[in-house]
Amino acid sequence: MILDLRGLTVIADYFVICSGESTTQARAIAEHIKEILKKERVLATRFEGMDYARWILMDYGDVIIHVFEEETRHYYELERLWLDAPRVAFADNNKDTLDREDKREISPRRDRAIS
Repeated sequence: MILDLRGLTVIADYFVICSGESTTQARAIAEHIKEILKKERVLATRFEGMDYARWILMDYGDVIIHVFEEETRHYYELERLWLDAPRVAFADNNKDTLDREDKREISPRRDRAIS
């Protein structure tokens, strides 16, 4: 989710809010964002929360990125603090079009290891 905060606060122009299903996934999301922006020579002025990865804050000046672990995002509901902020539509060309159910078959070797 991208919130347009222009005219609402001096903190930043945009908040990007996203979450991962676990702290490991949240950390991986933040690292990926950091890596992609670093390639574009965009560096964070502040980067906090990687130790526990429940709420990672990446401050890029006019854009602040919040990467949450899913449970923590539901607890804080940061987007509810900015109900009057317009949501920015964005195209997600890499969106996973598969449903979330894991349909992979269990390998016979895995069955032997479990028994």
